[in-house]
Amino acid sequence: MSNHDKLKDLLIDTFLLEDAEYSVDLTREDVDTWDSLGVVSLAVGVHETFGYHFTPEEATGIGSVADIVRLLESKGISFAE
Repeated sequence: MSNHDKLKDLLIDTFLLEDAEYSVDLTREDVDTWDSLGVVSLAVGVHETFGYHFTPEEATGIGSVADIVRLLESKGISFAE
């Protein structure tokens, strides 16, 4: 399973999305459940899935799927297909 697929599954599970609701262009404003509790759940999921622990500043600064990908890539986690 690719890292893109892992991230997709994580976001669908974390934010209770339907498969059709997910896109790589998804932003925090698009998701009602991407609130403060959602940020914590996302951070835990990223740690469990990718082994990276967001700092509080990183976690609260994430506003989109693209932000997550950029941050994880900057930490050496590849999303190249």
